[in-house]
Amino acid sequence: MFVYSVKTKHIKVIFLVAFVLFTVISLFILSNESEQTSSDNMLVSAETHKERMNFISQYGWQVEEEPSEIKEVIIPEEFDDVYTAYNEIQRSQGFDLTEYAGERAKRWTYTVKNYEGYENRNCININLLVIDGRVVGGDVCSVELDGFMHGFSMQNGKT
Repeated sequence: MFVYSVKTKHIKVIFLVAFVLFTVISLFILSNESEQTSSDNMLVSAETHKERMNFISQYGWQVEEEPSEIKEVIIPEEFDDVYTAYNEIQRSQGFDLTEYAGERAKRWTYTVKNYEGYENRNCININLLVIDGRVVGGDVCSVELDGFMHGFSMQNGKT
């Protein structure tokens, strides 16, 4: 017969190692989940069609199923007055394009179907700026001559 005894010191070490492993694994899982959301708990992943639709719908927008345009754009290295103003829209909604100055982004444009007062006019778009499968900015805008532009929030679209 074989008998093995364990000292209390060994049990404490085993529990300490298990606790440290649990903490490290938990932090790893939480950091991966935070990559999917920004500090305001909004979805930012946009790698797939479904993720882009989820991003748009979290703001209450209903859009045409297919994008009206997909275009590669380059975020300027130095912002002029227009891009500085555009970045203020981004900053007001938790994004900042200065972090991506000089980078290529893909702009996904969808036609909004439920903008208050413009429901049947097909002149309101939502633009998503996507880098590495994540939304880094964008806007809701009118393509009419006397148009407008604002952030993703539907509250901006209330008249």
